[in-house]
Amino acid sequence: MNNVEKAVSCFKTKFNCSQAIFSTYGPESGIDRDSCLKIAEIFGGGMAYMGNICGAVTGAFMVIGLNYGRIRDDDEEVKEKAYNGAIQFVEKFRTRNSTILCKELIDFDLSTPEKRELAREKNVFDKCLKFVHDAAEILEEIIS
Repeated sequence: MNNVEKAVSCFKTKFNCSQAIFSTYGPESGIDRDSCLKIAEIFGGGMAYMGNICGAVTGAFMVIGLNYGRIRDDDEEVKEKAYNGAIQFVEKFRTRNSTILCKELIDFDLSTPEKRELAREKNVFDKCLKFVHDAAEILEEIIS
């Protein structure tokens, strides 16, 4: 199973989109899967159900940071590589999906427990499989 398939499979097991991406790629950079799942937990639903940036995108940003982020405060070249990777990711994700905002991607408001339950009943999160798949595919291009 490749990483794109692993990320999609993880999402299908009821982890959120951010967890699916970060727990697939994080261990390749030395962070254990359980820690990845915990770190990414609150980024689902557009950051804690607020409908902002899609969790698959924030998960990908964390992966890009792990791969290209700086550890020295004076390493501007490395910083630029990380930022450029994130910008490239967003451009490709927007090309495929027109936006990076969760609320717009799923066309649903998740801000209350009642709305989240309704989203589950209407299978709104089935749409997210595509976003997880797209995020993983784009990551493969950027970090390879």
